[in-house]
Amino acid sequence: MRWKDDPDDHDYPAAHEFLCLMVDGDVAARTVHELRAAPTRQFKAKDLIRASRSTLLPVDDPHVAADLAKVDRNERLSPVLAVRGSLGHYPMVIADGFHRICASYHIDENAEIPCRIVPLGRQ
Repeated sequence: MRWKDDPDDHDYPAAHEFLCLMVDGDVAARTVHELRAAPTRQFKAKDLIRASRSTLLPVDDPHVAADLAKVDRNERLSPVLAVRGSLGHYPMVIADGFHRICASYHIDENAEIPCRIVPLGRQ
């Protein structure tokens, strides 16, 4: 799989919108600001799914299928944006890119996925 060096610009507003469902808008904004500056690290697809306590999406999920098609066309995928912290019973949430993780998992559960991960911004 091929990955971009940096997340797409539209990934950050998507992450903000998602985080606003879980925390105050100011906290979400600070967290997204930190994601923009965070270094990109590699994590295995299976570990990202386990750490976020998420359920793997099936290959026929429209977003997963679209990302699998991108892989088939040899297009680069955008790195994932994740947040650690106390978000309900979740120790970590995927703020943007969960479908890309699932697509990667379906190809190889040990696939290394570029990810920007930061702690939840101060409340």
